[in-house]
Amino acid sequence: MTEKEHSVTRSIPVLVLDTHVILEAWVFGNPDSIYILEAVSARALHWITNREMREEMIHVLGRGLGPRWPTHWDMLRDRWESLATECPVDGNKPAHWPRCTDADDQKFIDLALQKKARWLISRDRAVLKTASRCARLGLTVVDPTRWRAIWSNELNSRA
Repeated sequence: MTEKEHSVTRSIPVLVLDTHVILEAWVFGNPDSIYILEAVSARALHWITNREMREEMIHVLGRGLGPRWPTHWDMLRDRWESLATECPVDGNKPAHWPRCTDADDQKFIDLALQKKARWLISRDRAVLKTASRCARLGLTVVDPTRWRAIWSNELNSRA
């Protein structure tokens, strides 16, 4: 674990965000995804990522998001680096871990399970299909809208 990982107390829930959720917040302005990253910014949540996820974001932005959203990695790098904690992933995975039908998305599930994240937030159908299998291992896999409802209920119950 890095020093930054050690500095986070276990009372702060850990989450993994897929690439699209981050783009929804920082580029497309989706309120549910913005809400997630605002909670991360307020240090109410701890967002973890890894080198593969960073490379995927750079690749997606390198392909371009269309003329309506001229965005590149340099525009998002500082936010990413200030909010996300990069965690290396051990290549050894238990055979009973859920497998995603889209091999490119397996990295999100593996990181979340290996680092015992509370949530994996995604809109990807292949990732969301693993929700029940991941739940048996303590990982909640939800889309941003459902996550916001869950989080709001938790905050209200604490008040």
